Amino acid sequence: MAKRNGSQGRSRSKKKAMRAKRRKRKLILFCMELLILAGVLGWLWVNAKMDKITTDETFQAKDVENEELSKETKDVLGEYTTIALFGLDNRDSSSFSRGNSDVIMVARIDKETKEVRLVSVYRDTYLKMADLEKTDAYSKANAAYAIGGAQQAVRMLNTNLDLDIQEYVSFDFAAVAEAVDILGGVEIDVTEEESVHLNNYCIETAEVTGKSYDPLPGAGTYTLNGVQAVSYGRIRYTAGDDFKRTERQRLVVNKMVEKALASDLGTINKLIDTVFPKIQTSLGKSEIAAMAVDAFHYKMGENAGFPFDRENKVVSISYQQSGADCVVPVNLAANVKQLHDFLYGTTDYTVTESVQGISDEIVYQTGVNEG
Repeated sequence: MAKRNGSQGRSRSKKKAMRAKRRKRKLILFCMELLILAGVLGWLWVNAKMDKITTDETFQAKDVENEELSKETKDVLGEYTTIALFGLDNRDSSSFSRGNSDVIMVARIDKETKEVRLVSVYRDTYLKMADLEKTDAYSKANAAYAIGGAQQAVRMLNTNLDLDIQEYVSFDFAAVAEAVDILGGVEIDVTEEESVHLNNYCIETAEVTGKSYDPLPGAGTYTLNGVQAVSYGRIRYTAGDDFKRTERQRLVVNKMVEKALASDLGTINKLIDTVFPKIQTSLGKSEIAAMAVDAFHYKMGENAGFPFDRENKVVSISYQQSGADCVVPVNLAANVKQLHDFLYGTTDYTVTESVQGISDEIVYQTGVNEG
């Protein structure tokens, strides 16, 4: 009798253990299903957000690839992500096919450290317009976008700076103003002279963006709203002219990135929903998603303006009836060497024959040379 009871007890224990094991398996399967569902929903959310961006399907990397660069140089550049940023001076919102690119920046992201460096190319820099072979095909850098859109503008950067940029992002006044407002403004120290020009620019910026602003009473530290921040970045009639203006633009970008990195998910979601439809890019969904994974690990590094060594001069441009005020590189080749050192740490960079030829032609056409 005792033996049978012991056998029944072991049987009940075994059945209990089997039921517990089945419940555990069901729980594991349920958790896996939840994870799969979360992954699917996450993918659908990301996909929906990516659909808000205007992707430039006509832009092909092969059309802007710099074939003159050596394998060694391409290997170095391959350790970084380099993207061209164009801010268009267009009055029609979301018009990206043509227009003067009054903001031209090269953004370099270190794939390992996630450090971002920005270089502003001065809009009036006298450079070759890329795929035009005539010796008089030189103009201000911002004309490239107006001549042939993003493709021509990227080729212009690659041709003159020995770069191999294959991606770009274009935006307008409205996109920046919206982003600044969603982020709660950016804190900027404004001088008395800057406040006067800022207030003047705000009139037009408000008309273009359809947003409001309050005039600044004078010098001080302010949290600028979207209209004010855009207007601050447009100021050029102070000491330093366009050189100082690009400093202001990079400062606004830095402040925006700092605010974005400190924002909550709700703010980021609103930022995506509102701003993404106001930009155009060559980046595809998968590339944007891959970059987004590391977004909160990015950190802003040093920034600079290009050319480093320059001279202001009135230069004759073929399609203009009178001379144009240009920023002329004092030895383009030397400036390009300095650029590669700043962006990629290549201290012994040797420019291509093409860049050396452009450098020599600029000297010939403008008379601007070292010494």
